[in-house]
Amino acid sequence: MHNSYHRVGHGPHAVIVLHGWFGDAHAFAPMETALDGSAFSYVFMDNRGYGGMRGAAGAYSIDEVARDALALADALGFATFSVVGHSMGGMALERLALLAPLRLRKLVAVAPVPSCGVAFDAAARAAFLAAADDVAARRAIIDRSTGGRLPGTWLDWKAQYSWESADQAAFARYFLAWSGTDFSGEVRGTASNLPLLALVGEHDPRFNADLMRRTYLAWYPQARLEVLGNAGHYPMNETPLALAASIEAFLSAL
Repeated sequence: MHNSYHRVGHGPHAVIVLHGWFGDAHAFAPMETALDGSAFSYVFMDNRGYGGMRGAAGAYSIDEVARDALALADALGFATFSVVGHSMGGMALERLALLAPLRLRKLVAVAPVPSCGVAFDAAARAAFLAAADDVAARRAIIDRSTGGRLPGTWLDWKAQYSWESADQAAFARYFLAWSGTDFSGEVRGTASNLPLLALVGEHDPRFNADLMRRTYLAWYPQARLEVLGNAGHYPMNETPLALAASIEAFLSAL
């Protein structure tokens, strides 16, 4: 059985969307009304342990996310498709590009974790691991990753959404996966010619333009960078219309 998903549109250009650590298949909901369903078929997939896949057994690895996305594309009859990946979904997007490069059309990495993973010192690692069992710790991470500038009520909502949308054990395992996985050598070795757009928010302190230049723009010859104003790590919540416009302009371009 394939992963659960949420679909928007039935256009000819298929797009599989991979959510981040604090998301699920409905994490992009604020921008859905701006999507062109006549041109695109957006399929928002739940990772194992999230949303409709809560309770699903798995390795909770980046490779598993990519292989599940490929299996979903097969089940839906998508011979070719584009991929949008947010945060850890951006890392899974890179793995998917290694698994099936000839089936992919374009890649959109939104505030993505690069395929080299993320180095944490002991204190930061402990704080992130604590978020698996502590909604307040999740809120603190969300606040930092959006520049400490958003309303407290929204931070409360986002943390609670995450708490209710993911199994705690899967959440912890995915942190270890996206922080500790490194297949950047494979990526650099392939020199993928797939068109890639790296989208980052101007207030994202970690997954920012400098990191994109050292990773995605250095590894993908056809990569380009766009910085979204007035956004942090969650542009689908912070600037949903601007994010939708940037994604569709890139996917539509010849």
